[in-house]
Order: sequence, then structure tokens, then C-alpha cells
Amino acid sequence: MSSIRFITLGLFVLLFISSCKKSPTGVEEFNTNFIVPAISPSGSESYINGGSDIIFDQETLHTFELLIPEDALAFLDSDPTAEEYVEGMLIFDGDTLSPVGIRYKGSIGAFVGCVSGSDFTNPSGRKTCTKLSMKVKVDWEERDEKFYGLKKLQFHSQNLDDSKMHERLGYWLFREMGVPAPRSVHAKLMINKKFSGLYALTEQIDNRFIKHNYEDDEGNLYKEIWPLSSLGSPFPEQSYLTALETNKKNNPSATIIRNFAEQIYQATPSELSSIIQQSMNIDEIMMLIAVDRTIRNDDGPFHWYCNFGFCSNHNYYWYEEPTSKKLHLIPWDLDNAFENIGVNSNPVTPIADSFGEITNDCKPFGFGPWGIVQRSATCDKLIGGWAIFMDDYHKKIADFKIGAFSEPQVTQLLDKWSSQIRSATIEASELHDDAISLRDWENAVSVLKEKLQYAREN
Repeated sequence: MSSIRFITLGLFVLLFISSCKKSPTGVEEFNTNFIVPAISPSGSESYINGGSDIIFDQETLHTFELLIPEDALAFLDSDPTAEEYVEGMLIFDGDTLSPVGIRYKGSIGAFVGCVSGSDFTNPSGRKTCTKLSMKVKVDWEERDEKFYGLKKLQFHSQNLDDSKMHERLGYWLFREMGVPAPRSVHAKLMINKKFSGLYALTEQIDNRFIKHNYEDDEGNLYKEIWPLSSLGSPFPEQSYLTALETNKKNNPSATIIRNFAEQIYQATPSELSSIIQQSMNIDEIMMLIAVDRTIRNDDGPFHWYCNFGFCSNHNYYWYEEPTSKKLHLIPWDLDNAFENIGVNSNPVTPIADSFGEITNDCKPFGFGPWGIVQRSATCDKLIGGWAIFMDDYHKKIADFKIGAFSEPQVTQLLDKWSSQIRSATIEASELHDDAISLRDWENAVSVLKEKLQYAREN
């Protein structure tokens, strides 16, 4: 950082203390009219020397603080969907990182009912909810130091999940069954000395995630591009490169994923299974599908939404190992998982088919309470190729149901997490009119348990 922006920690602490005062009620107030300082770490800070397992410790409910100048926060609140960063400060466990980049984040679902625009399919306008999902960019202005080995923090609002358990439970189930997936825990978030609420702190899928999960960790990571288009053919190489999340500065090539797509495209039915076995870990992908379909992650890679004659899926990443040239599908965005188990389905996300089934001869069709148009996932040649391994799929489901998804294990887990976040849930409900009440939250957790039992039995 430049010397112009450098400020000693001692001076900052003095300024910080002078900006805080007690209100007549005894609650600490904070003067938000401040300039974000640049703090140079000494090297002894815990966040420099600790690992990411500290942040994603399942036994601990951490509290994180963000300090954002008043004008910058007003800018964010005026249009959260713009997803533009402002500078602020991150405080955790006695350490302060400053500056960091802070912005709101999310797709359509994250902003439903929380911005002033009237069209929920095209969210816009000012912030109207207490909580919105947030991203903290630790590597702001090319900061070298990581935060417990992480470059970004993601706080997901869970506004549409009354149980507050979907993300944490979903990712935990994938990981317990050997499928690389983000780590997720609950976290309390303070913004300018005020308790914003309880969030899901979910791991960013980036090069740090890759290094944590794969030994062959120098490969390409892609976000939300399927190997084949809805027409069944590979994309131009530039389309894959546009979706690239790693190796952007190293003259990247999308040869591995595009060659795989070309092989699938050209394959005869008798060749398809051997091509998939050569390029993928069959145990891993079949377990991913088994978990995904059992928890009804219906807003993920197996939901092909159709519009104007084209169909596509979303909420996933691909990672390709450069040496073995193996490809791995990574689940993402599980806030709508579990909703379509049993009754009271989400009107937008339900998938019509069981895995391997085809409806309407692969032509788009309307389904669900709102008649949202979709196409059967198995019409995609790659997914159709996975369906060849149906015996493996059913075996994985059986393993899942007696393993991580067993009733005693999941119930014990949900009870433990519920105890962990109960006080924070009460605190949020007492502070914010739009926070869920304790009674409604407890009921939502009970409903989730009923849905899980229904999934085991059906």
C-alpha cells in the first residue's frame, strides 16, 4: 500500500475510540462519518497465521464486524443489485483489516422482496430489507495477506429460508459423502456497531477452495457454463474462457473442457459411458447426483429453464485437473434445496422428472404452480450419459440414506445447530421487524425435519 494511505495502528485506535460513545441508553454508538484507514499488519495477527478451518469451525458461532462510511453505505443501499464495491473495514477476533471491499451480492432470489422495484424477475431499486447477502473482498487493492487463508467472505442472508439451515446442511451432506463442496457455517454480522442478523457464511469457490480440495490444484475453474449448449454442441472456446474463474492472467486455454464436450458430442451411445469414465470420477459424480436429487436441489444443474427456445441450467462450477484431465462438477447456491420435498413446493423451481426420466419427448413444457417452462435434464447428452450408470446411482442413494442422511445423524446435527443459533435468532427478532420470530423459526426447523424424513421414505 502507498505511504500516503498508511496509518499506524496506534493512531487508528485513538481515532476509533474517540469516534465511539455511549448513548443515553448505554448502547454504543458509532460515528459513521469517517475515512477508511489503511492499516499495515505487523505479521503477528491471527488472521495471517491461522487457517480457514478456524472460520468454518462447525462448533463455533463467530461474530464479524463491518464498518462502512455513511455515504458509502448509502450508496450500496441505493441500488444493491448493482453489486458495486465500496471501501470499509473488517473486524474479527481483535484484528482489523482495512481497507477491504464490501458489496451486496446475489441473483434474483437473493433480492426477492428486498428491493423497491416491482418486478421480482428483474430486481432493482433501493434496499428495503434489514439483511441482504454481502461479499467482503479481503484481497482489496491486491492485498497480499489472506484472511485465515481466504481472499473473500460471503455472508448469505437466508431471507427465503425460514429454517436458516438449507445451505449449511446441504453443503455438509455433500462433503460428508465425499463430494467437494463449499464449507458453510452460521455467523453473526455487525454493521456499523448494529446487529444486522444471522447469516450463512459460505465458502467462496475460487483458487483457495481448489487448493483446499484437490491435490492437482493448478487447473481451470469455470462458473455456470455447461460443456454442451442446449442445442447439444460444444460452445466456442471463448465462451468457456468468459466463464473462467482462475488462471485468467496465464494465457488460458479451455482445451480440456472443450475437448471433453466435443467427445461427448461426437460419441455414439455405445461410446458414451467409456468417455465419461475416462474424464470423470464416476463414484464422485454419481454421489453428487444422489445427494442432489435426494435433497431436491431443484434450482441447480438438473433444472433446465427454457426461454425463447433456449434452455440452460445454473448454480454450479466445473473444475478440471490439468494432469489427469479429469472434470469435477461442484454444487453451488443451495438456499432453495429441500423445498420441493413433499408438499408446499417452491412455485418456480420444481423439476418434473426423476433422474434419468424424459418428459414431452425433450421438447420444453410448463410445470409447477406457475407453469415455468423447463426441459428434461436427461435430454442433455452428458446427463443422459450419467443416467447409464443408474445402478451406481441407486447404490449411492442407499449409501447416503444409511450414512450422512440417516435420521439420527441429521436430527442430532440440526438440534446442535439450532442450539448454536437460537440466541442470535431471538436477538434479531427483537431488533428487526422483518426478522423471523422464534416461534416461526422453530416451526420451520420442524417442517424441515419432516421433509427430510419424507425424502428418506420416498
